[in-house]
Amino acid sequence: MTKIFSFSISLIILMQSFGIHANDISQIDELMEHAQFHNEQYGDGILVFIAKHYGELKADHAIDHQEEKEDHEQLPFQHQCHLSSISSFILNSFNEEFKSMELPEFNEHNFYYQEPSSSLHLEGLFQPPRLS
Repeated sequence: MTKIFSFSISLIILMQSFGIHANDISQIDELMEHAQFHNEQYGDGILVFIAKHYGELKADHAIDHQEEKEDHEQLPFQHQCHLSSISSFILNSFNEEFKSMELPEFNEHNFYYQEPSSSLHLEGLFQPPRLS
């Protein structure tokens, strides 16, 4: 089950990276019908069909065949996606030497340490065992 799930998520990410939407997949049959129409009507092969609808001949084909405008709008992969990213950085050439800050010297002590002393220690109470 996890393999199917991971495969489907990977497939979705791959399709999104190519710019394929879900409605494009549902319009594949219209693409096939229109390609077949072009083959029968004009004798276009698949490469010429793709060039007329998605490539360099698209503008000329749209002008020459206004009657097919509604069919062309139903074809998949007609959406326009523009992604732009602007990356900039500024090199700051302002260079100022850091002046060291002079701290006043404090001679006062904030605490006093007294060595611990205990009468129990002097009596030998905390000694290691003598018999084992």
